[in-house]
Amino acid sequence: MKNFLKNGGLVLAGSVLGVSGANAALPAAATTAFTDLQTDALSLVDLAWTAAIPITIAFIILRMFKRAASSAT
Repeated sequence: MKNFLKNGGLVLAGSVLGVSGANAALPAAATTAFTDLQTDALSLVDLAWTAAIPITIAFIILRMFKRAASSAT
């Protein structure tokens, strides 16, 4: 069991060193594309919040109406 953990630790350490050594600079076009993608994603999140709040309030009101209607009958 100790040999297995020792070998696993060596493999993990080697993988970390290999990944950190394989770091390369991104081209300017890729950096710009990721920045644009992030901006678009944040815009969509802002739009989703403007829709999510009224929908949540509508569900709460519908649930309250259902409870009132079921208790009245």
